[in-house]
Amino acid sequence: MDADGDGIGDLPGILARLDYLAWLGVDVLWLCPIYRSPNDDNGYDISDYCAIMDEFGTMADFDRLLAAAHHRGMRVILDLVINHTSDEHPWFAESRSSRDNPKRDWYLWRDGRNGGPPNNWESIFRGPAWEHDAATEQWYLHLFTRRQPDLDWDNPAVRAAIHAMMRWWLDKGVDGFRIDAITHIRKAPGLPDMPNPQGLAQVAAYPYHMNVAGILDHLDELCRETLAGRDAMTVGEANGIGPFEAEEWVGATRGRLSMILQFEHWHLWSDAPRAALDVRALKRILGRWQTALHGRGWNALYLENHDLPRVVSRWGDPQQHARESATALATMYFLMEGTPFLYQGQELGLANASFAHLDDFRDRFAHNRIAEMRTAGIDDDAILDELRRTGRDTSRTPMPWDDGPQGGFTTGTPWLAVHQDYAQLNVARQQSDPHSVLHHYRALIALRRREPALLEGRYAALAPRSTRLYAYTRGEGNERIAVICNLSGRPATFRHVGFALDSRGLLLANRPVAPHGPRHTLRLAPWEARVYRVANAQSGQVTRR
Repeated sequence: MDADGDGIGDLPGILARLDYLAWLGVDVLWLCPIYRSPNDDNGYDISDYCAIMDEFGTMADFDRLLAAAHHRGMRVILDLVINHTSDEHPWFAESRSSRDNPKRDWYLWRDGRNGGPPNNWESIFRGPAWEHDAATEQWYLHLFTRRQPDLDWDNPAVRAAIHAMMRWWLDKGVDGFRIDAITHIRKAPGLPDMPNPQGLAQVAAYPYHMNVAGILDHLDELCRETLAGRDAMTVGEANGIGPFEAEEWVGATRGRLSMILQFEHWHLWSDAPRAALDVRALKRILGRWQTALHGRGWNALYLENHDLPRVVSRWGDPQQHARESATALATMYFLMEGTPFLYQGQELGLANASFAHLDDFRDRFAHNRIAEMRTAGIDDDAILDELRRTGRDTSRTPMPWDDGPQGGFTTGTPWLAVHQDYAQLNVARQQSDPHSVLHHYRALIALRRREPALLEGRYAALAPRSTRLYAYTRGEGNERIAVICNLSGRPATFRHVGFALDSRGLLLANRPVAPHGPRHTLRLAPWEARVYRVANAQSGQVTRR
């Protein structure tokens, strides 16, 4: 929300909408980077960790927001980028000033090789991962944009400076951090050449700068020096970590992170952006995470974020079953074991924003991809078609609050055009419609809160061979809840002989359900989702707590 009319959302704007978040049931607010930044990568290039970006407001505005959130029982976590800084950060200004500057080894500087970069690494954002500095005749590493030089985490002085900064925010009352690109902070000794991944590189493997041996030592030190003794929530963005490695990062006895955002289910879309959802593969991936961490650690549950296109466009049906597919996908992931995350606008069922021209994209990754495809001889129409499907800006459009000018987001011209469907899909309209996607998410949040089985109950897969149904139970014995979702545009039949389902135990559904007695078979419409309290198989009675 933009409070001052300059077209850019800001801290006072968020403050003005806290009551909406409280109404929805949100209890943690994750803010993408709000620090001072030249904005080469939407704030993920930080030039001052202890100052607020001017467009977003002041530190006094942040303090008011934090106090107001705490007053409503909400926590606030900050997106923290510690793999790299902006090239305008004072640390880097010193580092690049001369080869013998004391901060030279705060970043990764190397001599070139055969007139080119020190090794063959490519940036995660496409193109070379090295930038030449003419003044000192060396190259610096940047895994993301050229204006995001990587810090050298093997330098104890770097780590100490990061720890001090994190303690400063925690002492202010911040409730924790979402730590960006955490698995990339350590690089392999010697920085050897490696096979560069193809395709959408954000979800690819990087053996020499992702989850490199020794990274957990850095993580242990960070947690010991900044988080020990504090009630802080930490969420690591953890590309390259699988479910059976995850306990090392989030295990209840390890004293490390609260949870990690895993990337495995990204591959189902990123490896084949035009393919339909592979329901069986999704069940295998998410089921492994549920099983691996039960009783050992904690999952982060998500379908959308600022790096992904909208899930309704990726895996749903925005043309024929927009509401139903949005709510079925929501039900599928929201009731698993872990903390569910909602990205702004997801709770409205927004599909991808439609961009008319390549010039409409603001994201640095998109700009690099456009240049790469043009160099390969691909015409602009084909490039636009790809970016409409895969570009990150498709999910970054301003939040639509009502059907007024600019969706009620700003009185000025928004930094990115408002969503094409804002007049129909906005908060005001959906709050007044009890059957909206928004009310379904609100009901999911309320259901999790009142059902202990949905917090820590064991996950057990149902119908694992089905290509349409994603179904599972939470809990054990007579305290089970069944979640049954048809994730397809065709009818599907659910059968289970181990228990019965009775409409008296229906807890939530995204379509009307006619009253029925105990059944072992259900016929589900396209994109239909139901949540039942399980009935006893012998008596047909609905179990109660």
